[in-house]
Amino acid sequence: MTDKNEIISATQNWVSQLVVKYNICPFARREVERGSIRYCQAEDAQCEAVLQTLLDECRILDANNELETTLLILPSGYEGFYGFLDLLDIANDLLESEGYEGVYQLANFHPDYCFADEVQNAPSNYTNRSPYPTLHLIRETSMEMAIANHPDVDSIPQRNIEFANKKGNAFFADLLAGCSTKK
Repeated sequence: MTDKNEIISATQNWVSQLVVKYNICPFARREVERGSIRYCQAEDAQCEAVLQTLLDECRILDANNELETTLLILPSGYEGFYGFLDLLDIANDLLESEGYEGVYQLANFHPDYCFADEVQNAPSNYTNRSPYPTLHLIRETSMEMAIANHPDVDSIPQRNIEFANKKGNAFFADLLAGCSTKK
């Protein structure tokens, strides 16, 4: 069993070594540099417990404006991508029912991420593949501002697809494997 520090470290490495280094998300660098990303791990894999942790993280963000976003890491229980997507649907419904619609949105990452209408081994899937299943809580007002200030937000997905196809699966597989070993 991998310990909590190793799980969080692998996710931090993934953010810095892929997301920021290769500009997969052009909004991430600022938050990494500001130290405004909260990394937390779900302690219990049961759906109800994960959802409670997600709500707790919403409340932590509510109370701490200096925190921009939370990456909720799910190291066990959601290894299957489709089960993870089921959890994501429930989590989105929960945010809406708890009054967080328009306040926070969820992005998601998974070791086996596969875009709809894409084959499993397409390199482009690696733009959303992470060391562990992860729910990403994002402040909607901050995202709206970042999008408004970006010169060409619509080009981001296509740029990422082209980059991933150029680098190929082996590059990304090695990079992800290395996230768990970097210090």
